[in-house]
Amino acid sequence: MERQIISFLRKIYHLVKGTPPLQIKQQNIIIKDDYIEWLAFANAGMLNWGNLHCIDYAVRNIVSNNPVIEIGSFCGLSTNIINYYLKKYGKDNKIITSDKWEFEGKSDGMLGESVISHASYKEFVKDSFKRNVSLFSSFNIPYAIEEFSDDFFELWGKNTNTKDVFLRDIKLGGPVSFAFIDGNHSFDFAKRDFENTDRYLETGGYILFDDSDDNGPFECKNVMKEIEQNEKYQLIMKNPNYLFKKVG
Repeated sequence: MERQIISFLRKIYHLVKGTPPLQIKQQNIIIKDDYIEWLAFANAGMLNWGNLHCIDYAVRNIVSNNPVIEIGSFCGLSTNIINYYLKKYGKDNKIITSDKWEFEGKSDGMLGESVISHASYKEFVKDSFKRNVSLFSSFNIPYAIEEFSDDFFELWGKNTNTKDVFLRDIKLGGPVSFAFIDGNHSFDFAKRDFENTDRYLETGGYILFDDSDDNGPFECKNVMKEIEQNEKYQLIMKNPNYLFKKVG
């Protein structure tokens, strides 16, 4: 009888207090993929190879045809990788990216003591993105919106009709199935990117934060601790970056 009472009290306790969250250890699972090795050889970008396992998991488990969004696209390496996994798993979600292609807040002046201006550098990187996705994602060319993430989400919330960098018409807005966040890695920006994404991420959707490694130098890793405490989100893995699933 005493054991039954103790068992009953434990059940009541967990109903009231909730089950303690599962502690997920940081991992470093690396997927070997011949195509992506060739892609990364030609397509400029800062790839954390652990992201492949995260993207593979998220795309494989996407529950709808709602768009995938990417905040920060640089030369299109991660965009092309996400598209590769979408095709691999027979998904037809369109990808919508956001990048202003302005780096370190500089839009004028020269690159150090060189003869190359920041404006020319910006156009070169943007053209590199367009060229890279036109080849490697020719089967599903992403819609690329030339905006900072705050402005992109404002347009998204207003269901805005706009044009992308390929001059194609697109109407923004609606639910999102998967978000890859690779914009400004400061605490404030990463938190706003999360809060903005949360407004549109569907239940069952995924969000992956680049450079969120616990041992990394970027402040965005501190946002991860707040999301872990958010009852609407389940931590799927740290490999070593954080992948969450929206569960409520």
